[in-house]
Amino acid sequence: MADADPAFEAETAEVQPGKQPRARRLRGRIMMFGLPLLVVLGGGYYWQSLQGKVSTDNAYLRQDKVSVGAEVSGPITQVMVKSGQDVTAGQVLFRIDSRPFELQVAQSNASIASAQANVTALSNSADYNGVEIAAAREDIAFAQATLARQQALWRRGFTTKADYDAAQHSVSQAREELRQAEANQQEARAKLATGAAVPGQNPQVAAALAQREAALLNLGRTTVRAPLSGRVAQADRLQIGQQVITGLPVLTIVGNKKSYVEANFKETDLADMKVGQPAKITFDAYPDLELEGHVAYLGAGTGSEFSVIPAQNATGNWVKVTQRVPVRITIDQNSPRTLIAGLSIHVTVYTDGRKR
Repeated sequence: MADADPAFEAETAEVQPGKQPRARRLRGRIMMFGLPLLVVLGGGYYWQSLQGKVSTDNAYLRQDKVSVGAEVSGPITQVMVKSGQDVTAGQVLFRIDSRPFELQVAQSNASIASAQANVTALSNSADYNGVEIAAAREDIAFAQATLARQQALWRRGFTTKADYDAAQHSVSQAREELRQAEANQQEARAKLATGAAVPGQNPQVAAALAQREAALLNLGRTTVRAPLSGRVAQADRLQIGQQVITGLPVLTIVGNKKSYVEANFKETDLADMKVGQPAKITFDAYPDLELEGHVAYLGAGTGSEFSVIPAQNATGNWVKVTQRVPVRITIDQNSPRTLIAGLSIHVTVYTDGRKR
């Protein structure tokens, strides 16, 4: 094909002088009106997508944690678990030296035997059986008979004043011995009596039995078991020979059967939030994991209200700060991935009730 004639092109350009300017004006109008329209439509769609739900990334995965210590003191003699190990409720964690507590049990058994022997001795004593009372009554009868004879002789003048006074003294002394024997019998019966707190059982025996129960309880506490199923953590102090102090935690068990989310929502997000509303839960650690849940309850106070040092705003420099309210989200699904306490969570609560 022959090359184009420059003269022909110049003539064509002169024939259509306004075509290119009109195209530029059309593109300018599209940019001027179309772009703002797209921004408005996009903004409206985004605003509409935010309606009926509230979200926060100030949320963390929580699991039940129990600090496990010993209820008795002593050195650790056996260790059955280590950090990171899964345990079941009732599984033995460690044992404390039981010999001092076995001696306490033996001592309490001896106290029981001693109390039982005392009860037997008291029940067979003369004071309890009233033998001395009978003897004292016989002495009174004999002394009264002697006094009667001395009175008769005294009236006839056949006895002395000293013998008469001695007979009177014998009667008084015999009566006093009777009162003492009766008091001894009451004391013996009181020692063998049973109170309302432990009917049918001697208090001394009951005290010894209670002492043995306490010793057996402490002996059983030398074996420490897991209070719940979960994973062992913070078990660095769990070493053989380590002296355990009562009430001081030795390890922590993180429960693996009940996980929940503690989400801190802005107070401005709570207007339409109610218990039972569905929620979507995503994890920073597992980007592909998404679980369903629901609102379990709304906190009774803001985070600052329960802080160690609550904020005091009664000053002239007061600055309003949006408060955060803790909201518990219950997870409704079993997770295919391991849930670790403290993971960062993103929570979306659908206040209009929709699932997604």
